[in-house]
Amino acid sequence: MHWLILILAGIFECSFTFCLGKANITTGKTQMMWYGTFVLFYILSMVFLAKAIKDIPIGTAYPIWTGIGAVGTVLIGILVFKEPLTVWRMVFIFTLIASVIGLKMVH
Repeated sequence: MHWLILILAGIFECSFTFCLGKANITTGKTQMMWYGTFVLFYILSMVFLAKAIKDIPIGTAYPIWTGIGAVGTVLIGILVFKEPLTVWRMVFIFTLIASVIGLKMVH
């Protein structure tokens, strides 16, 4: 159950970075809505991470949480914000994924 909570925390991390990206390209009330949603997802991410580390060591949970957030945010940047997809980006995304899987396996 704590692994699912950790995955949700990572998804909320991706969500708050998405909101930050959207806030950056909008203005006025729309921008404030995106910032408000950013704060909500940020809080949810932290709460879920705090809950996950009750059972998963912080040295394992934190890198997995940041890995999920990093990979998810790169993919959001490519798919939503039209950032370039390069060979090197793909190499490092796969390196991150392999590292997250490795940390899960040694836990």
